[in-house]
Amino acid sequence: MNALKKLFWVSRPISWINTAFPFAAGYYLATKQIDLTLIIGTLFFLIPYNLLMYGINDVFDYESDLRNPRKGGIEGAVSEKRWHPLILWASTLGCVPFIVYLVAVGNGLANFFLALFVFTVVAYSAKGLRFKEKPFLDSLTSASHFVGPLIYALALTKTSLVDNLIVITSFTLWGMASHAFGAVQDVIADREGAIASIATAIGARTTTRLAFSAYALAGVLVLFLPFPGKLAVLAALPYLVIVGPFWNITDETCEKANRGWRHFITLNYIAGFVVTMLLIWIAIQ
Repeated sequence: MNALKKLFWVSRPISWINTAFPFAAGYYLATKQIDLTLIIGTLFFLIPYNLLMYGINDVFDYESDLRNPRKGGIEGAVSEKRWHPLILWASTLGCVPFIVYLVAVGNGLANFFLALFVFTVVAYSAKGLRFKEKPFLDSLTSASHFVGPLIYALALTKTSLVDNLIVITSFTLWGMASHAFGAVQDVIADREGAIASIATAIGARTTTRLAFSAYALAGVLVLFLPFPGKLAVLAALPYLVIVGPFWNITDETCEKANRGWRHFITLNYIAGFVVTMLLIWIAIQ
């Protein structure tokens, strides 16, 4: 029971919906049916995918997490080293049956994207790859963790990616902006720990302004969607309100960005609600 409890918190259940929903929504809107593949795919992106993502992150970020006051709660578990073998084995083996099924029912393009996005989940944190320490690639890789399930769902259902390029691009910009702004608060700590990020590379102020611009561009792009899809711009506006006050933040005051970052979990659920209502509207038309 202690092991299950540990794995539960390592998987960051507060974030499960952020990866499961894009797959489920993309698959259902493409097929208009609830079948075994939808259920298994949603379950995969709900729990095993998140356990793999955050489990590897917690193990390989252990030393730096010990020095990070944000860790130890919903923003990331700090697991003692005795748990690390269990976390790595469970996060890996837990994915296997789901991946075997999805590969069996998938087509070539879908299987390519499944392999790609599982790889980026591992590469973000794993020793020897550490995409999270490669400025700009860190934000793009982080965004792929969330837009990836949607892209995979579209490929799995043989739905045109080109026809959905606006949605994919907007979602990617949102993910990159969220990662970049999240990195701002750790500029001082990361530099002291010799950890590179987009924020340590270009500074807190430039990163914040880049994140704000990415959110704004994501909102502008959805305006080109057919109605009612263009109403998704409403989901982008609160992020601008949250990030805007930190427009002139400095490296020395970077930790103040945590005040804005703490609102993101709630904000993500609000944005998710808006998008869900729009998807239901589209589905019943």
